Amino acid sequence: MKKLLFVLVAFLFVLGACGNDSSSESEAEGAETTEQKEESKANEDSQSGESTNADEDKDSSISVDKNLTNVKVTLPKSFLEMQQTDFEQVKAEAEAAGVKEVVDNGDGTITYKMSKKQHKEMMQEMEKQMKRSIEDIKTSGDFPSIKDIEANSSFSKITMKVDQEAYENSFDGFATMGVGMTGMFFQVFDGANPDDYNVTIEVVNADTGEVFDTIHYPEAFEQMEMMQ
Repeated sequence: MKKLLFVLVAFLFVLGACGNDSSSESEAEGAETTEQKEESKANEDSQSGESTNADEDKDSSISVDKNLTNVKVTLPKSFLEMQQTDFEQVKAEAEAAGVKEVVDNGDGTITYKMSKKQHKEMMQEMEKQMKRSIEDIKTSGDFPSIKDIEANSSFSKITMKVDQEAYENSFDGFATMGVGMTGMFFQVFDGANPDDYNVTIEVVNADTGEVFDTIHYPEAFEQMEMMQ
């Protein structure tokens, strides 16, 4: 499960990229008006929403909460521990990138609060990174049996065209793990319920067009953990 670390690193990188590209412009455009709206919204929802949001955050270690003005992304704090990065460092880097608030929830999770505009930019950057990663798998030479990879817009269905004989006699199947993992987290960061997200990878014989293997994530990871 070490590939989980890639997701956090990519997530923080995206936050930085979005902040560098647009922080000065977005701060200049109606900052005071936005803050006033947010404060008003917060006061109206504080009593009715705080307990509900807290319960939801505890129910799932990864979640995305979208409202009219902000988006909250909640991640397991264990990501930081696995990366040997402390919370204060991550908080400082995220806030420097333009994230409005980073909170240690005290229940093993941390929450990033950002504007909807910044979240949209983050998802656009994540999509670019996903496509770049897929292209690297195809062209790097590290997985020579893989001839082509196609994905739908949500990265929930991926078709991998391969030289079947070479694929089955190599370790190129490990490429599905990285694609499956990042596909799942793309969906989660985009607001999918953590209980509902999934990635289906069909491995196809490039010559015949026949699907000879189908892999479902996160089920495949759960099966791997049971075998350990």
